[in-house]
Amino acid sequence: MFQNASILDLAEKYKPLWALDSVGSLLEWDMETYMPLGSSKPRGFTIAHMQLLRQERMLQLTDLVSNAEKSSGLNDPEIGFLRVLRRDLDYYTKIPPKLLEDIFRTSTEGTVVWREARRKSDFAMFKPYLEKMVGLKRQEAEKLGYKGNPYNALMDRFEEDLTTDDIDRIFTPLRSELKGTLAKVLSAGKFPRTHPLEEARYDEAAMKRVNDDALKLLQMPERTFRMDVSTHPFTTSMSIEDVRITTRYEGQDFKASLYSTVHESGHAIYDLQIDPSLDYTPLARGTSLGVHESQSRFWENFIGRSREFIRRIYPSLKANLPFVAPYSEEDVYRYVNLAKPSPIRVEADELTYNFHIMVRYEIEKKLIGGELEVAEAPAVWKDLMEEYVGVQPRNDAEGILQDVHWSEGMFGYFATYSLGNVIAGMFYNRILKDLDLKATVANGELDKIKDWLKQKLHRYGATYSPKELQNRAFGEVYNPHWLIKYLQEKYLA
Repeated sequence: MFQNASILDLAEKYKPLWALDSVGSLLEWDMETYMPLGSSKPRGFTIAHMQLLRQERMLQLTDLVSNAEKSSGLNDPEIGFLRVLRRDLDYYTKIPPKLLEDIFRTSTEGTVVWREARRKSDFAMFKPYLEKMVGLKRQEAEKLGYKGNPYNALMDRFEEDLTTDDIDRIFTPLRSELKGTLAKVLSAGKFPRTHPLEEARYDEAAMKRVNDDALKLLQMPERTFRMDVSTHPFTTSMSIEDVRITTRYEGQDFKASLYSTVHESGHAIYDLQIDPSLDYTPLARGTSLGVHESQSRFWENFIGRSREFIRRIYPSLKANLPFVAPYSEEDVYRYVNLAKPSPIRVEADELTYNFHIMVRYEIEKKLIGGELEVAEAPAVWKDLMEEYVGVQPRNDAEGILQDVHWSEGMFGYFATYSLGNVIAGMFYNRILKDLDLKATVANGELDKIKDWLKQKLHRYGATYSPKELQNRAFGEVYNPHWLIKYLQEKYLA
C-alpha cells in the first residue's frame, strides 16, 4: 500500500500508537463485560493515562507528518494515511493534556454511575457527572475551534466535515415524509403496534442458541470474532483479526436480543473486511461512525427484518423457543416489523427510529451551545419525545438515562445513527442493480452481499473521508431520498 519512503518511515513509527489503541480497546471491552463494578476509578486512571501517552507519542510525529505532506505523487492510501494523522495531530495539539485526562476520567467513572442510575431510574445520581461532562465538552469545542455552531467541532470528531447544516438538510425531509408515512401505516393497521410475542419470556440459554444460529447464517468467522454480553450492546476491534461484539438478554421480547446480535455483527463485518495490508496503521478502521452505522443498520433492518431472513432463521426460532411454534413465518415477520411508537431508541421501529435521533440531536446541540442546562434536559426530552414520536417516557430509565453515550462524553455521536440509515438506503438502492437481493438472502448466500460491501466500502478502511467514499461508491452524499423510498415501499406498498 505504501511506497513513499517518508510514509513508510511514519508507518513504522506509528505502530506503537496502534498498539496503544488495541490495548485501549481491550480495556474498554473488559470494562463493559467482566470488570468488577468497584474498579472504575483505577480503570479510569489507566485509560486516561494511556490517552495522555498516546497524545505524547502522537505529537512526536508532528515534524515527520509535516515533511511527508510535502511529498508529491502519493497514492490514495498514502494520502489517506496523512489525512487521518493530521486530524489526530490537530486534536492533540489543540486539546491540553489536563482536559484530555479529565474527559477520560469522567467518562470511565460516569459510565459506572450511569449504569446504577439507569437501574434505579434516578437522574439525580447521574446529573453531577453529566454536568461535568457537558462542561468539559464545551471546553473541547472551544479548543478545537469551529465555524457556525460549536456543536460542529464535536460532530466532526465522529463524522469528518459534518455540520449542523448537513444534519438539518437531512432531517427536514425525513421528519416531514416519515411523519406522514407513519400516520398512514398506523391508520392502515397492516403492520401492528403490538404482538403477543412481545410478552413471551425466553430462557437465556435457548436465546443464545438462536443468536449463535444467526451468527452462522451471517457467516461470522470463528477464529477472529467472538460475542459476549453487556448492558448496552457494542462492537470493538483490537485488530482486523480480533473483532468482538456483545448482545443483551432481558428474558422477554426476543427480537431485542436477536437484532442486537445482527446489528453488532454488521459493525463487525465492516471491521473484519478491511484490507489486511492496512493493519497496524490508522487506516485499519471504519472511515466514520456514520458509515459504520450504515453497515449495522443495513444488516439489522434491510436484511435481518426481511421475509427472506425470517425464513432462514425461523427453524431455529421454532426449535429453541417453543412459544414461537403457533406462529407462522408471516406472523414472525409482522412481529419483528411492528409499527410501534416507543420511548426506547434501541426498540424503535424503522419508521420512528430517526425521530429518536432528532430528539437527542436537538438536546445535544443546545447543551453544547449553552442554550440548555443539564437540569432542564429531562423535561425537554419528554416534550420532544411527545412532539416527534408521540409518546412520553414513564421515568428517567425510559427517558434521558436510556443511552450510555453521554456518560462516555460522546456528544456529536447520535446524529451518525441517522446518517447510517441514510447511507444504508443509498447502497441498498445501488446493490439492487447488481444482486437479486431477495433470492440471495433466501438462498443463504450472504457471502455475496458481504463481498459486494467489501469491494465498494469495507476494504478501504479510513483511506477516504466519508463524503469522498460515498461519492466514489454512489456519486452522491447523504441523500435521504433512498431511505424514504425504501421505507414507503416496505410499509405502504
